[in-house]
Amino acid sequence: MQIPLGWLSDWVGRKPVIVGGLALFASGSLIAGFADTATELVFGRCLQGGGAIASSVMALAADLTREEQRTKAMAVIGISIGLSFSVAFVAGPAIAAVGGLAAVFQLTAAMGMIGIAIVLFMVPTPPESARGGDSEVLARLSLIPRSLTDPVLFRLNAGVFVLHFILMSSFLFVPGLLETTAGVSREQHWTVYLPIMFLSVAGMVPMLAASERGGRQREMFLLGIVLLLAALAAIGFARGAWLLYVGLLLFFIAFNYMEAALPSLVSKLVFPGGKGTALGVYSTCQFFGAFAGGALGGWLLQAYGQDVSLGLSMLLLLLWLVLINMPQPAADAIPLQDAK
Repeated sequence: MQIPLGWLSDWVGRKPVIVGGLALFASGSLIAGFADTATELVFGRCLQGGGAIASSVMALAADLTREEQRTKAMAVIGISIGLSFSVAFVAGPAIAAVGGLAAVFQLTAAMGMIGIAIVLFMVPTPPESARGGDSEVLARLSLIPRSLTDPVLFRLNAGVFVLHFILMSSFLFVPGLLETTAGVSREQHWTVYLPIMFLSVAGMVPMLAASERGGRQREMFLLGIVLLLAALAAIGFARGAWLLYVGLLLFFIAFNYMEAALPSLVSKLVFPGGKGTALGVYSTCQFFGAFAGGALGGWLLQAYGQDVSLGLSMLLLLLWLVLINMPQPAADAIPLQDAK
Protein backbone atom coordinates (compact mmCIF):
# COMPACT_ATOMS: atom_id res chain seq x y z
CA MET A 1 0.00 0.00 0.00
CA GLN A 2 3.00 2.34 0.18
CA ILE A 3 2.92 3.22 -3.54
CA PRO A 4 -0.84 3.92 -3.92
CA LEU A 5 -1.03 5.84 -0.63
CA GLY A 6 2.13 7.80 -1.45
CA TRP A 7 0.64 8.63 -4.86
CA LEU A 8 -2.66 9.60 -3.20
CA SER A 9 -0.83 11.98 -0.85
CA ASP A 10 0.56 13.79 -3.91
CA TRP A 11 -2.98 14.26 -5.16
CA VAL A 12 -5.18 14.95 -2.10
CA GLY A 13 -2.55 16.04 0.43
CA ARG A 14 -0.37 14.40 3.07
CA LYS A 15 -2.48 14.85 6.18
CA PRO A 16 -5.70 13.15 4.96
CA VAL A 17 -3.69 10.08 3.91
CA ILE A 18 -1.72 9.96 7.17
CA VAL A 19 -4.86 10.33 9.29
CA GLY A 20 -6.66 7.67 7.24
CA GLY A 21 -3.68 5.32 7.52
CA LEU A 22 -3.48 5.77 11.29
CA ALA A 23 -7.23 5.14 11.60
CA LEU A 24 -6.85 1.92 9.58
CA PHE A 25 -3.91 0.88 11.76
CA ALA A 26 -5.87 1.57 14.95
CA SER A 27 -8.86 -0.40 13.63
CA GLY A 28 -6.63 -3.35 12.81
CA SER A 29 -5.09 -3.16 16.29
CA LEU A 30 -8.52 -3.35 17.94
CA ILE A 31 -9.57 -6.30 15.78
CA ALA A 32 -6.33 -8.15 16.59
CA GLY A 33 -6.67 -7.26 20.27
CA PHE A 34 -10.14 -8.78 20.53
CA ALA A 35 -9.46 -11.69 18.16
CA ASP A 36 -10.59 -15.14 19.26
CA THR A 37 -9.17 -17.05 16.28
CA ALA A 38 -5.96 -17.03 14.26
CA THR A 39 -7.94 -15.88 11.21
CA GLU A 40 -9.23 -12.80 13.06
CA LEU A 41 -5.73 -12.07 14.31
CA VAL A 42 -4.26 -12.27 10.81
CA PHE A 43 -7.05 -10.06 9.45
CA GLY A 44 -6.33 -7.45 12.11
CA ARG A 45 -2.64 -7.56 11.32
CA CYS A 46 -3.38 -7.11 7.60
CA LEU A 47 -5.43 -4.02 8.40
CA GLN A 48 -2.57 -2.70 10.51
CA GLY A 49 -0.21 -3.17 7.59
CA GLY A 50 -2.70 -1.49 5.27
CA GLY A 51 -2.18 1.77 7.15
CA ALA A 52 1.00 2.25 5.14
CA ILE A 53 1.92 5.88 5.75
CA ALA A 54 5.73 5.77 5.83
CA SER A 55 6.03 7.38 2.39
CA SER A 56 3.42 10.03 3.19
CA VAL A 57 5.14 10.89 6.48
CA MET A 58 8.52 11.28 4.79
CA ALA A 59 6.93 13.37 2.02
CA LEU A 60 5.29 15.60 4.64
CA ALA A 61 8.65 16.00 6.40
CA ALA A 62 10.20 16.94 3.05
CA ASP A 63 7.41 19.48 2.41
CA LEU A 64 7.99 21.15 5.77
CA THR A 65 11.81 21.36 5.72
CA ARG A 66 14.44 23.20 3.73
CA GLU A 67 16.74 21.04 1.63
CA GLU A 68 19.78 21.82 3.77
CA GLN A 69 17.91 20.61 6.89
CA ARG A 70 16.10 17.67 5.33
CA THR A 71 18.62 14.95 6.09
CA LYS A 72 18.52 15.98 9.76
CA ALA A 73 14.73 15.73 9.74
CA MET A 74 14.90 12.28 8.15
CA ALA A 75 17.53 11.32 10.75
CA VAL A 76 15.19 12.30 13.59
CA ILE A 77 12.43 10.17 12.06
CA GLY A 78 14.81 7.22 11.66
CA ILE A 79 16.16 7.64 15.20
CA SER A 80 12.63 7.69 16.63
CA ILE A 81 11.88 4.42 14.82
CA GLY A 82 15.09 2.86 16.13
CA LEU A 83 14.44 4.01 19.70
CA SER A 84 10.86 2.77 19.59
CA PHE A 85 12.20 -0.60 18.41
CA SER A 86 14.55 -0.70 21.42
CA VAL A 87 11.92 0.47 23.92
CA ALA A 88 9.49 -2.14 22.59
CA PHE A 89 11.96 -4.87 23.59
CA VAL A 90 11.41 -3.76 27.20
CA ALA A 91 7.82 -2.53 27.20
CA GLY A 92 6.23 -5.20 24.97
CA PRO A 93 6.93 -8.24 27.17
CA ALA A 94 6.07 -6.25 30.32
CA ILE A 95 2.70 -5.17 28.92
CA ALA A 96 1.96 -8.68 27.65
CA ALA A 97 2.83 -10.14 31.06
CA VAL A 98 0.26 -7.90 32.76
CA GLY A 99 -2.58 -7.79 30.23
CA GLY A 100 -1.78 -10.49 27.71
CA LEU A 101 -1.23 -10.06 23.98
CA ALA A 102 -4.56 -8.23 23.71
CA ALA A 103 -3.16 -5.40 25.86
CA VAL A 104 -0.29 -4.88 23.40
CA PHE A 105 -2.72 -4.44 20.50
CA GLN A 106 -5.02 -2.20 22.55
CA LEU A 107 -2.07 0.02 23.42
CA THR A 108 -1.06 0.31 19.76
CA ALA A 109 -4.67 1.24 18.90
CA ALA A 110 -4.55 4.02 21.50
CA MET A 111 -1.20 5.21 20.15
CA GLY A 112 -2.67 5.31 16.64
CA MET A 113 -5.46 7.60 17.89
CA ILE A 114 -2.91 9.80 19.67
CA GLY A 115 -1.00 9.97 16.39
CA ILE A 116 -4.13 11.23 14.62
CA ALA A 117 -4.53 14.01 17.20
CA ILE A 118 -0.86 14.99 16.80
CA VAL A 119 -1.18 15.18 13.00
CA LEU A 120 -4.39 17.22 13.15
CA PHE A 121 -3.50 19.67 15.89
CA MET A 122 0.31 19.83 16.23
CA VAL A 123 1.80 19.26 12.76
CA PRO A 124 1.74 22.24 10.35
CA THR A 125 -0.05 21.88 7.05
CA PRO A 126 2.37 22.45 4.15
CA PRO A 127 1.43 25.11 1.62
CA GLU A 128 -0.04 23.92 -1.66
CA SER A 129 3.11 25.02 -3.48
CA ALA A 130 5.18 22.59 -1.37
CA ARG A 131 3.06 19.63 -2.42
CA GLY A 132 2.51 20.67 -6.00
CA GLY A 133 -0.65 21.72 -7.76
CA ASP A 134 -3.45 19.50 -8.93
CA SER A 135 -3.13 17.78 -12.27
CA GLU A 136 -5.10 15.18 -14.17
CA VAL A 137 -5.33 11.70 -12.70
CA LEU A 138 -3.65 10.05 -15.71
CA ALA A 139 -0.74 12.47 -15.48
CA ARG A 140 -0.27 11.62 -11.83
CA LEU A 141 -0.64 7.88 -12.46
CA SER A 142 2.26 8.11 -14.90
CA LEU A 143 4.49 9.02 -11.94
CA ILE A 144 4.37 5.43 -10.66
CA PRO A 145 6.14 3.71 -13.59
CA ARG A 146 8.49 6.68 -13.92
CA SER A 147 9.43 6.32 -10.24
CA LEU A 148 10.21 2.66 -10.89
CA THR A 149 12.36 3.22 -13.99
CA ASP A 150 14.30 6.38 -13.19
CA PRO A 151 18.02 5.36 -13.18
CA VAL A 152 19.06 7.62 -10.31
CA LEU A 153 16.12 6.65 -8.11
CA PHE A 154 16.87 3.00 -8.92
CA ARG A 155 20.24 3.30 -7.18
CA LEU A 156 18.61 4.72 -4.07
CA ASN A 157 15.81 2.13 -4.09
CA ALA A 158 18.33 -0.68 -4.57
CA GLY A 159 20.39 0.77 -1.74
CA VAL A 160 17.55 0.76 0.78
CA PHE A 161 16.62 -2.79 -0.32
CA VAL A 162 20.16 -3.96 0.48
CA LEU A 163 20.25 -1.98 3.73
CA HIS A 164 17.14 -3.63 5.13
CA PHE A 165 18.00 -7.03 3.68
CA ILE A 166 21.21 -7.14 5.70
CA LEU A 167 19.45 -5.74 8.78
CA MET A 168 16.89 -8.53 8.84
CA SER A 169 19.19 -11.35 7.76
CA SER A 170 21.84 -10.34 10.31
CA PHE A 171 19.44 -10.07 13.22
CA LEU A 172 18.34 -13.64 12.68
CA PHE A 173 21.63 -14.75 14.25
CA VAL A 174 22.83 -11.70 16.22
CA PRO A 175 20.53 -12.50 19.20
CA GLY A 176 22.05 -15.96 19.35
CA LEU A 177 25.56 -14.47 19.29
CA LEU A 178 24.67 -12.16 22.14
CA GLU A 179 23.74 -15.22 24.18
CA THR A 180 26.60 -17.53 23.21
CA THR A 181 29.45 -15.05 22.61
CA ALA A 182 28.61 -12.21 25.01
CA GLY A 183 26.72 -14.22 27.61
CA VAL A 184 23.72 -11.87 27.58
CA SER A 185 20.40 -13.60 28.25
CA ARG A 186 17.53 -12.98 25.83
CA GLU A 187 15.60 -10.93 28.40
CA GLN A 188 18.60 -8.58 28.79
CA HIS A 189 19.28 -7.93 25.11
CA TRP A 190 17.75 -4.47 25.40
CA THR A 191 20.62 -3.52 27.71
CA VAL A 192 22.90 -3.95 24.69
CA TYR A 193 20.64 -2.53 21.97
CA LEU A 194 19.59 0.63 23.79
CA PRO A 195 23.07 2.05 24.61
CA ILE A 196 24.33 1.03 21.15
CA MET A 197 21.44 2.95 19.56
CA PHE A 198 22.30 6.08 21.58
CA LEU A 199 26.02 5.80 20.81
CA SER A 200 25.31 5.20 17.12
CA VAL A 201 23.30 8.43 16.95
CA ALA A 202 26.33 10.31 18.30
CA GLY A 203 28.55 8.48 15.83
CA MET A 204 26.46 9.43 12.81
CA VAL A 205 26.50 13.18 13.62
CA PRO A 206 29.97 13.77 12.08
CA MET A 207 28.88 11.89 8.95
CA LEU A 208 25.77 14.08 8.65
CA ALA A 209 27.84 17.23 9.15
CA ALA A 210 30.40 16.20 6.53
CA SER A 211 27.63 15.27 4.10
CA GLU A 212 25.39 18.32 4.45
CA ARG A 213 27.82 21.11 5.33
CA GLY A 214 31.02 19.77 3.88
CA GLY A 215 29.52 18.67 0.57
CA ARG A 216 30.98 15.18 0.93
CA GLN A 217 27.81 13.19 0.43
CA ARG A 218 29.39 10.69 -1.95
CA GLU A 219 32.32 10.11 0.37
CA MET A 220 30.00 9.56 3.34
CA PHE A 221 27.95 7.08 1.32
CA LEU A 222 31.08 5.11 0.50
CA LEU A 223 32.19 5.31 4.12
CA GLY A 224 28.80 4.04 5.24
CA ILE A 225 29.06 0.93 3.04
CA VAL A 226 32.64 0.30 4.19
CA LEU A 227 31.49 0.59 7.83
CA LEU A 228 28.72 -1.93 7.17
CA LEU A 229 31.22 -4.35 5.65
CA ALA A 230 33.57 -3.88 8.62
CA ALA A 231 30.66 -4.33 11.03
CA LEU A 232 29.56 -7.62 9.47
CA ALA A 233 33.15 -8.87 9.46
CA ALA A 234 33.54 -7.98 13.15
CA ILE A 235 30.24 -9.67 14.02
CA GLY A 236 31.13 -12.77 12.02
CA PHE A 237 34.62 -13.14 13.49
CA ALA A 238 33.70 -12.13 17.05
CA ARG A 239 34.86 -14.61 19.62
CA GLY A 240 34.30 -12.27 22.54
CA ALA A 241 31.81 -9.68 23.68
CA TRP A 242 33.78 -6.52 22.85
CA LEU A 243 34.37 -7.25 19.17
CA LEU A 244 30.68 -8.13 18.84
CA TYR A 245 29.69 -4.84 20.50
CA VAL A 246 32.07 -2.87 18.24
CA GLY A 247 30.57 -4.57 15.20
CA LEU A 248 27.02 -3.71 16.31
CA LEU A 249 28.02 -0.10 16.99
CA LEU A 250 29.63 0.31 13.55
CA PHE A 251 26.59 -1.32 11.96
CA PHE A 252 24.11 1.08 13.50
CA ILE A 253 26.26 4.17 12.90
CA ALA A 254 26.25 3.36 9.18
CA PHE A 255 22.65 2.12 9.17
CA ASN A 256 21.29 5.24 10.86
CA TYR A 257 23.20 7.52 8.49
CA MET A 258 21.95 5.66 5.40
CA GLU A 259 18.42 5.56 6.80
CA ALA A 260 18.48 9.37 6.98
CA ALA A 261 20.40 10.17 3.80
CA LEU A 262 18.58 7.89 1.34
CA PRO A 263 15.00 9.26 1.68
CA SER A 264 16.39 12.80 1.86
CA LEU A 265 18.06 12.29 -1.51
CA VAL A 266 14.88 10.84 -3.02
CA SER A 267 12.87 13.87 -1.90
CA LYS A 268 15.47 16.27 -3.31
CA LEU A 269 15.49 14.61 -6.73
CA VAL A 270 11.74 14.80 -7.32
CA PHE A 271 9.46 17.78 -7.93
CA PRO A 272 7.05 18.58 -5.02
CA GLY A 273 4.02 16.92 -6.61
CA GLY A 274 5.84 13.60 -7.05
CA LYS A 275 7.54 13.14 -3.68
CA GLY A 276 4.85 10.90 -2.22
CA THR A 277 4.87 8.59 -5.24
CA ALA A 278 8.67 8.32 -5.38
CA LEU A 279 8.90 7.77 -1.62
CA GLY A 280 6.14 5.16 -1.92
CA VAL A 281 8.32 3.17 -4.32
CA TYR A 282 11.29 3.76 -2.00
CA SER A 283 9.37 2.52 1.05
CA THR A 284 8.15 -0.54 -0.86
CA CYS A 285 11.75 -1.44 -1.71
CA GLN A 286 12.67 -0.86 1.94
CA PHE A 287 10.01 -3.23 3.27
CA PHE A 288 10.58 -5.78 0.50
CA GLY A 289 14.26 -5.79 1.47
CA ALA A 290 13.27 -6.58 5.05
CA PHE A 291 10.99 -9.39 3.83
CA ALA A 292 13.64 -10.84 1.52
CA GLY A 293 16.30 -10.60 4.22
CA GLY A 294 14.12 -12.43 6.70
CA ALA A 295 12.96 -15.10 4.24
CA LEU A 296 16.13 -15.78 2.24
CA GLY A 297 18.46 -15.05 5.13
CA GLY A 298 16.48 -17.40 7.36
CA TRP A 299 16.56 -20.19 4.77
CA LEU A 300 20.31 -19.81 4.25
CA LEU A 301 20.91 -19.74 7.99
CA GLN A 302 18.94 -22.92 8.49
CA ALA A 303 20.30 -24.76 5.45
CA TYR A 304 23.93 -23.63 5.33
CA GLY A 305 24.71 -21.77 8.54
CA GLN A 306 25.63 -18.28 9.68
CA ASP A 307 28.72 -17.84 7.49
CA VAL A 308 26.80 -18.30 4.22
CA SER A 309 24.04 -15.92 5.30
CA LEU A 310 26.66 -13.37 6.37
CA GLY A 311 28.56 -13.86 3.12
CA LEU A 312 25.48 -13.06 1.03
CA SER A 313 24.97 -9.82 2.95
CA MET A 314 28.57 -8.80 2.34
CA LEU A 315 28.26 -9.69 -1.35
CA LEU A 316 25.19 -7.45 -1.66
CA LEU A 317 27.10 -4.61 0.00
CA LEU A 318 29.94 -5.03 -2.51
CA LEU A 319 27.42 -4.92 -5.37
CA TRP A 320 25.94 -1.75 -3.89
CA LEU A 321 29.44 -0.28 -3.76
CA VAL A 322 29.91 -1.08 -7.46
CA LEU A 323 26.50 0.41 -8.31
CA ILE A 324 27.36 3.69 -6.59
CA ASN A 325 30.67 3.92 -8.44
CA MET A 326 29.13 3.39 -11.87
CA PRO A 327 28.88 6.50 -14.12
CA GLN A 328 26.07 8.77 -12.95
CA PRO A 329 23.03 8.52 -15.25
CA ALA A 330 20.75 11.42 -16.02
CA ALA A 331 17.58 11.68 -13.92
CA ASP A 332 15.09 12.12 -16.72
CA ALA A 333 12.10 10.00 -15.70
CA ILE A 334 11.18 12.15 -12.69
CA PRO A 335 12.06 15.71 -13.69
CA LEU A 336 12.45 18.53 -11.20
CA GLN A 337 9.17 20.03 -12.41
CA ASP A 338 5.46 19.24 -12.33
CA ALA A 339 4.30 16.26 -14.41
CA LYS A 340 1.97 18.60 -16.30
